[in-house]
Amino acid sequence: MTPSHRTGGLSRRHFALALPSALLACGASGCAAPHQGTGRPGDPIVLTLLSHYASGTLKEALQRPVDEWNATHDRVKVRTKAVEFTDLLTTFMVRQAAGQGADILHPYCLWNGQLVQAGVLRPAPSEHAEEIRRGYGGAAVGASSVGGKIYGYPTEVQTYALYYNKRLLREAGIARPPHTWHELEEVAYRTARRDRYGNTLVQGFGLSTYDDSTTVGQTLALLNAAGGTFVSADGRSTAIDSPAGRAVFALEHRLVVKGASAPGVNVYKAFQSGQVAMVVSAGWWTGSLKTEMGKDYRDVGVAPLPVPEADDRRATLSTGFMLGVNTASEHPREAWEFLRWLNTEKVSIKSAKKGATATRMSSLQVSVGSLTGRAEDMRILLSEGSDPNLRPFLDALAYAVPEPNVAGAQQAKSLLRKNIEALWTGQQSVDESLRTIRRQVDQEVSRSW
Repeated sequence: MTPSHRTGGLSRRHFALALPSALLACGASGCAAPHQGTGRPGDPIVLTLLSHYASGTLKEALQRPVDEWNATHDRVKVRTKAVEFTDLLTTFMVRQAAGQGADILHPYCLWNGQLVQAGVLRPAPSEHAEEIRRGYGGAAVGASSVGGKIYGYPTEVQTYALYYNKRLLREAGIARPPHTWHELEEVAYRTARRDRYGNTLVQGFGLSTYDDSTTVGQTLALLNAAGGTFVSADGRSTAIDSPAGRAVFALEHRLVVKGASAPGVNVYKAFQSGQVAMVVSAGWWTGSLKTEMGKDYRDVGVAPLPVPEADDRRATLSTGFMLGVNTASEHPREAWEFLRWLNTEKVSIKSAKKGATATRMSSLQVSVGSLTGRAEDMRILLSEGSDPNLRPFLDALAYAVPEPNVAGAQQAKSLLRKNIEALWTGQQSVDESLRTIRRQVDQEVSRSW
């Protein structure tokens, strides 16, 4: 799934000189290296697919269509390999340098610029690029592109919206979730509670320093809602030191200073225990909350991300993954054909109305509580008996802004997190934080990778 509290941020970002033994861990198919056959009868081509779907429902969900492909295709077989998300980028880069890169890669789209710069990802052939443009929403296509070229089929796509606790709002006399930032602040202050010693009992608006994707995701979603962007259009400098960026940082600063937010609290645990009234997060969390909260999940609502002014156009953040083909693959045509089959071929959906179809990847993602960038598939798969809290995330596919994926994007994201946390903890003012981000991130994204 999308990087979150389940995976944490990247702990390693640089090339290694040798391939660590931990990165040679094998998937469910065992440790024997797949034989790269010629495709002649009795000697099939074996493609390797490397992802972070290493355990549990994710591993099982991916293996189902792979098993289906292998049962129905004699000349080309697919073998899955997996590592934990925290090792994924390093694994891509180190295995590539060692000549052991997989045929098919499943990267977090934030890394695409770095992977393209390093010569790891192969551009999608024109016919596949056209299918991707035609079948997916703009944010998913943008996340899978670098420099105007498409590099893979979008898989999981996550959009951000406002989670809120209906009970806490109701007890504060508030009938509906906020639509504007002014309303958001009002609700946050009215729902926040502290004990007589100043300890936080309820955060009105949950800000969290838990990891890169939580801290930065919240802030970039609000930045997009204000019409701003983190990185300039040419990808060579930061654009956060702008009126929109200043407005977001000022909003978060006020919420902390006035006691409505306590960033040191683990917002994931606090929200499910009724100690956070509102929080911005991605759609993957819906399934987790439903499982973890039991009957208390009835108190959870989801609304579109509030905008600064009532007549502003909606916008939010989207993040995601894609499946692409390695430049080192000896069988790129076969790899792209498998990806077309997995991501574009429609099959019947038993749980939907008669005659309804969707792609295998869309069915896979919905089965694990996620979305893809195929809005048509999502409407079919979520049409009957689905959780209404997923609807705002589906609607946001039409107006979400993809996370910037320039070559230095991962390091830029880490630097942004560091300065956001310095703002929240009172170590830097709004002006100091914006100046520091501009200086540090400009240096990172402008350098040659």
